[in-house]
Amino acid sequence: MTSTIIQYSVLYLMVTFSAFLSGCTEKQATQTLTTIADARSHPAHLSDITEQGDSVGDVLSFDQPLLDENRTAIGNNSGSCIRTRVGHSFQCQWTLTFISAGNVTGSIQVAGREYDAGTSVISIIGGTGIYSGIKGEMDSTNNNDGTFTQVLRIRR
Repeated sequence: MTSTIIQYSVLYLMVTFSAFLSGCTEKQATQTLTTIADARSHPAHLSDITEQGDSVGDVLSFDQPLLDENRTAIGNNSGSCIRTRVGHSFQCQWTLTFISAGNVTGSIQVAGREYDAGTSVISIIGGTGIYSGIKGEMDSTNNNDGTFTQVLRIRR
């Protein structure tokens, strides 16, 4: 009798653990959100910290309008970057703050290497408000017109 109870208990634990693992491996639905950081009216400010000219340690700071795909204002895009490789890339961290009807609805924080050219893949490191608990990544592309297209792939 005790042996049968132990066998059923082990079987129950195995089934429960298998169900738990399958729940962990389910792919979460990914949402895509496209924003545009508009540096035309509020250009980034470069602080030449170390050697004269482009050099490691220089700091780029910005606080720019954040637009949707129709170029309607939806918030702001602000943060800072430190030059880590001359003529190549910065290490950056910034916040996309979303505003609706004059109220902040949430924000998304991102961090990673921003390349001087091409598309950079940046980690989404967190969120607040309606974006609380998100994760994912963002493609940031310089449009060479003073704007940056940011395509966020968000999972909850």
